[in-house]
Amino acid sequence: MNEAGNRILVVDDEERIRRLLRMYLEKEGYVIEEAEDGESALRKALQTDYDLIVLDLMLPGIDGMEVCTRLRQSKATPVIMLTAKGEEVNRVQGFEVGADDYVVKPFSPREVIFRIKAILRRSSATAFLSKELATSNNIVFPHLVIEHDAHRVTADGQEVNLTPKEYELLHFLASSPDKVYSREELLKDVWNYDFFGDLRTVDTHVKRLREKLNRVSVEAASMITTVWGVGYKLEVAK
Repeated sequence: MNEAGNRILVVDDEERIRRLLRMYLEKEGYVIEEAEDGESALRKALQTDYDLIVLDLMLPGIDGMEVCTRLRQSKATPVIMLTAKGEEVNRVQGFEVGADDYVVKPFSPREVIFRIKAILRRSSATAFLSKELATSNNIVFPHLVIEHDAHRVTADGQEVNLTPKEYELLHFLASSPDKVYSREELLKDVWNYDFFGDLRTVDTHVKRLREKLNRVSVEAASMITTVWGVGYKLEVAK
C-alpha cells in the first residue's frame, strides 16, 4: 500500500505546531486534518478511520492520555504522542494507555515523518494482507493462536484485542519461538528504527502485551519471557 494519501489527524493546541506539521506532511502526500483540543480530537478520531494520529499530550479539556485511553476502548488507530522535554513518566504512561510511539518537543519535522512512515509501513504490511493467504500463515501453540491473514490473536479460545504494534511485536516473537531478541533488535525489526528510538518503547509494549494476554490466559502471557541482560523471547513449553 502506498503511504501517499493516508489520512492523518494532527492534534495540538498550538496553531504554529499544527501548521508546521501540516506543511511537512502534506509535502509527503498525506491528507491532514486538525484538532486543537481533546474533545474535538476524540470526536473526530471515533467518527473517522484515520491511518494515524499525532497527539499532543498536554491539551485543554481532556488531555492526550485520556484521549488515547478512550480511543483504545474501540479503535486500534496508531498514535504518536507529542510530549514536552523532561516528561519521561508521562511518556511511559502514554505507552501504557496505548500510544505506539512518542516524539519529544522541540522536535525535528524529519523525525516525525520518519516515525510516521515506520508505523504506516509496518501497519499496512499486516492490516492489508490478502484474504487468499493459506492457513499455513497461522501460528498455533497450545494456549496461543495467531491468525496472520485475519490479524487475529486468541488465547485459550478467547480473542485478545491488540493494537497494531502489539500485534506486530507478538507475531515477530512467535515467528521464531525460543529465539532471544535484544531490545535493539526489536526496535530495528518491529519499529524499523535504525537510529531513533528509546529502548523503553520495547519494555512498555511487552508489559502491555503480557497484561492483555494475562486477562484471558496466564499460560499465554507467561510465554513472553524476559532474558535478563539480553532481551525477550517467546518460549514454548517442551
